[in-house]
Formats: sequence, C-alpha cells, structure tokens
Amino acid sequence: MKEIDTLDWQHITEDLHNKGYGLIDQVLSKDECDQLIISYNEPVHYRKTIVMERYRFGLGEYKYFQYPLPAVIQHLRESIYSKLAPVANKWMQVLNINQHYPAVFRDFQTQCHEKHQTKTTVLILKYGEGGHNTLHKDLYGDIFFPIQLVIFLSEPGTDYEGGEFVLTQQTPRAQSKAIVLKPKKGDILLFTTNFKPVKGTKGYYRVNMKHGVSEVQSGSRYTLGIIFHDALS
Repeated sequence: MKEIDTLDWQHITEDLHNKGYGLIDQVLSKDECDQLIISYNEPVHYRKTIVMERYRFGLGEYKYFQYPLPAVIQHLRESIYSKLAPVANKWMQVLNINQHYPAVFRDFQTQCHEKHQTKTTVLILKYGEGGHNTLHKDLYGDIFFPIQLVIFLSEPGTDYEGGEFVLTQQTPRAQSKAIVLKPKKGDILLFTTNFKPVKGTKGYYRVNMKHGVSEVQSGSRYTLGIIFHDALS
C-alpha cells in the first residue's frame, strides 16, 4: 500500500473542489486487492448481506463489514479522513452550512455514535454479468460526511467488461451531466457523497451529485466502498 501522507493531496484537493471527484492511482497492490476479494466469502467479517434486486437497487450483491474492521481498511478510513476533513469544512463554509468536521476520524465517529449511528457502512460489492447499481446517494442518518471513496479490486478489460463508474451532476435549472470513469485495479476514487459547491457570479451554489455502476457485460467486478459516517441500522 502507498503511504497516504506521501500522496499529492494538493492536486487531489483541487480535483475535489473543481470536479467533485479525484482519482488516486495504484494505492493498493494486486495482492492486497486479491486478499480482499478472497475475504468476500469469509462470513466472519460481515454484519449484513444485501441482494440488490430485492430492493430495486440494481443487480448484484454487497456486504457490510462489522467492527472491528480489517486493519488495512481501518487505516485507510482514518488516514484519508484526516486529509479530507479540511475539504469538507471548506465546502460547508462556502455553502453557509452550519457543520464542522473534526480533524481526527475518531472524533467524527463519536459524533455519529451520539446520534445513534453506530453500524459500520464500509462495504464490499460484487457484480457478475448483467450487474449494475442504480444512481443513488449513501446517506445513513442525520450525520454524514460529504466525501467517500471506492477502491477498485478488479481489473477492467481483464476481470470484467463494462461496469463503468458513473457520476451524475445536477446543476440547478440545467440538464444533468454524466461522468463515466473506469479506474484500474488498486486505484482509489474519491467522490462527493451528496453535493459539492460551485462558484457562480453571485457566490457559491450547491450542485447535487449521485453515483452508480453501468451494466457489467462479462466477468466479475469487485469494489470496496469506504463511507466515513456510520449508520443507524
């Protein structure tokens, strides 16, 4: 795994401000990705399994981890949060939202737990042929962090075809914009959970965003999502 502190956070921050997402190449090694895929079939790690078509979320399956999280995931959750908290606070400031995020992840988690959001939201997702995920936002209670991340565990073009990551941006009084991305195995994609600020002629305004996955044409696609806020259930 790459050292999180050594990444170009100035560039990543600029991408988040300007685009609402940022891609970090090759953070996890092939072996680390493969080990996480193997752990998908080890029930001891998980608190809940969701079959997506039952809830009309798409076609596929995902599993929520239970606490304590595997060490590599806990490390990423804590270390990346500390880099993102200043970005989140800047967004709240320019949009005049009365919300401040602590500098340290454990302090933010305490805020979640005080609101009875105590269930982990970290999840691993599996899609086979025909699998897809409808456009959505990952909000699990009153307390939420405005940025999340996904780690790509499978290699596009080798392990699967199709299955692009899709972001949509809804600018007020305008048509939606689609952003289609296809990161490689070991890459991390940071993206907005709910909205991002955009600077206009009269100041900043809020642009809503959703994310999803296009249909997998063949093969198997695994990803791991790290959401920083915990859930009510």
